[in-house]
Amino acid sequence: MTEENQDEPLIIVSNRGPAKFETGPDGEMVISRGGGGLVTALSGLVAHRDALWIASTMTPEDAEVATENGTEPVEVELGGVEYRVVLVESDPRAFDLFYNLIANPILWFIQHYLWDLSNAPDIRLEEIEAWNDGYEVVNRDIADAVIAQIEGRERPVVMLHDYHLYTAPALIRAARPEAVLHHFVHIPWSQPDSWRVLPGWIRERIYDGLLANDIIGFHTRAYCINFLSCCEHLMGYEVDYEDLTVSHPGGKTAVRSYPLSIDAAGLERAADSPEVAEAEAELLARRRENLILRVDRADLSKNVLRGFTAFDTFLSQHPEFREKVTFVAHLQPSREDVPEYAEYLERIEALVAVVNHRHGTTDWMPIDLKVYENFHDALARYRHFDLLMVNSIFDGMNLVAKEAPVINTRDGVLMLSENTGAHEEIGDFALTVNPFDIQDQADAIHTALTMAPEERARRARGLKEAILSRTPGDWIDEQMADIEEVVLREPGA
Repeated sequence: MTEENQDEPLIIVSNRGPAKFETGPDGEMVISRGGGGLVTALSGLVAHRDALWIASTMTPEDAEVATENGTEPVEVELGGVEYRVVLVESDPRAFDLFYNLIANPILWFIQHYLWDLSNAPDIRLEEIEAWNDGYEVVNRDIADAVIAQIEGRERPVVMLHDYHLYTAPALIRAARPEAVLHHFVHIPWSQPDSWRVLPGWIRERIYDGLLANDIIGFHTRAYCINFLSCCEHLMGYEVDYEDLTVSHPGGKTAVRSYPLSIDAAGLERAADSPEVAEAEAELLARRRENLILRVDRADLSKNVLRGFTAFDTFLSQHPEFREKVTFVAHLQPSREDVPEYAEYLERIEALVAVVNHRHGTTDWMPIDLKVYENFHDALARYRHFDLLMVNSIFDGMNLVAKEAPVINTRDGVLMLSENTGAHEEIGDFALTVNPFDIQDQADAIHTALTMAPEERARRARGLKEAILSRTPGDWIDEQMADIEEVVLREPGA
């Protein structure tokens, strides 16, 4: 950044912030780290540059803090990093409509190709009102907070994040035409036809909102191409597939890929903790000859049901593995207020019961289903898997596919869906699978568990080298370098 801009705090904007306020057991205010990988990804940036983080309130205590402090930032320290946070409270009904009817599931489902179009979605008055009275309201609230914080700054830099805030950039741009706006989308960008489930005027609001940014970032080049194709075919805008730019009535927007990396050193430190050692001891005491692992949110996009069906098929076709293999499924509850997710978890539990009944014995349960959040248990399992299953239908990146191989101690094999963002970087060293092909996945399980030690070691070595070749700092530096170019240009150039 230029010296002048370095003196001004960078504005980071997201739905969830880095800190969550809650009431402790004794009635005291407790501050904990916000959920999701976004905080981890951006913590390095916040640690090394003055930044102000703007986010929505998530808890009643968050709302209290927002009321008490108004537009003044709250200073919190978490994990050795100091954050300055402005919490934005929206009307509770508006936020519910924004989050539970539009962002999740509609936008999430579109971008992960999850809709069964013969049955859903139906865009009725309820969905139209949720857009107008929910999504647009929350985006306006966030945009107003940004505009207030950048008042008086000559060339403010604002970095927005993800699918919750697609219309906010246009509101910020209208108020501050000279601002530098950057928007990173952490989930896949789907092809044009998937967006046709939305009324044309809502699509226009989304695309014109995003194109108010100077730069739009994705994890992979493939998502950049999909976005450009949407701009061309849905909006009629001129796109350049070589330079990755879109020309539109508001100017020109650059579309760039920035693959997100993991904090390998931090992961190793966490894995060396006493809590992980205790979890490892318990795991090894019960371990069979082979351990298959998946660590996911209980999300429809993660393709959990097909993974279990593939394991069922594998056991039926290879009875020699009876009582020699355990499939540990460590699933974190996800969006339990959304009916589709509650139903999905019920289907997962029902299928596990069927597979265990079909193949299990009095002292062997083929699938060990764990539905809970426990970071230390996950790390212990990372260390000891023989096969890691990542068979997502579509995934923006999938950091589990990068985290687990780095600390694995058994030359574990990675089964990786070709539709994950991570596949673009590390697919050469994984067993690539089609997430819809049950037999392909069953065959991959057999290949992994019978693979020669030399081949396992070669793949594990290649995975670690590819994963460690980039750091979270690279992800940040690449984006900041592109922002620097925009800052150095004349506004509107």
